[in-house]
Amino acid sequence: MTITVWVIVALLILANTFYVAAEFAAVGVRRSRIRRMAEDGNLLARRMLPFVQHPAELDRYVAVSQVGITLSSLILGAVGQATVAVVLAPHLARLLGLDPHTAANAAAITVLILLTATQVLVGELIPKSIALTFPTEVALATVLPMRWSLAAFRPFITLLNGSATGMLRLFGIHVGAHRHLHSPDEIALLIAESRDGGLLEPKEQQRLQKALRLGRKTASDLMVPRDKLHMIDVGASWNAALEVVAASSFSRLPAYRGSPDRIVGVLRVKDLVLKHLAAGTPPPIESLVRPFARVPAALPGDQVVALLRDKRAHQAAVVDTSGAVVGFITIQDVLSTFLGVEGARS
Repeated sequence: MTITVWVIVALLILANTFYVAAEFAAVGVRRSRIRRMAEDGNLLARRMLPFVQHPAELDRYVAVSQVGITLSSLILGAVGQATVAVVLAPHLARLLGLDPHTAANAAAITVLILLTATQVLVGELIPKSIALTFPTEVALATVLPMRWSLAAFRPFITLLNGSATGMLRLFGIHVGAHRHLHSPDEIALLIAESRDGGLLEPKEQQRLQKALRLGRKTASDLMVPRDKLHMIDVGASWNAALEVVAASSFSRLPAYRGSPDRIVGVLRVKDLVLKHLAAGTPPPIESLVRPFARVPAALPGDQVVALLRDKRAHQAAVVDTSGAVVGFITIQDVLSTFLGVEGARS
């Protein structure tokens, strides 16, 4: 058996190693990390970004890896049986006293076991461990050859993916493309594992856990109910309005007309005080009323923050399904839940 055969065997095992590493790295790499590197000008990250950013592209990328793994394994087995086993059979016949037919079978089984063990160790387990430990580095190192493989195997990928999808649909199974998605419970587990691995300080872990729980709370959970608010009637006298201000710890108070059910806006305590202290006759209280944002009572806490930020609003009225105001929510209400402390609402 010539050295060429051994070179071919080694190259086939290395090919299997490459495709296994590329597959695990592509699935395990963080999309945000690749995007940031691409924005910083990393050329390999720019090549990799489409595959981790679009589920359909990632599905094709993984399919290429699987085709490469299958082809290298099949060719390795064929080469081993056709060359290594043929050379090994006479030696087994002489050493063990076997007839040629039995020796050929024993050689085939021996070669199959040895090549399979080598391929599992070198071509599967080692590259998998390396890719999971260094997903970004491995993904970038393998992206160019994988793009070439994608071009070479495109007909196989189209045929095999289409056939697999068709067979699954026969059984009523609709499988989507690969996605980097995690449920809230899985994210909580990842945070805990990062803390146990020393990547997060306990306080950072607690803060992230609270931020995760924030998305499970609604505006109605975080608001101050209407019956606990101090409100001002826009038709009241200035003395009556100042008495409400003095009894309240808030810097913004809801304003209503006639009945607390008819909230018309928000009054800033600062505006009331400045107008009261200014020379001359104070203007009507209604002229100081400011408009307010509205949020549904069922809106998740993280979306409340986004809405207030988009509207550049400090607080919003929480309304039920009928549109009635049931309470008010401020940025401080959300932050106090996030940080686990009670802060003065302003």
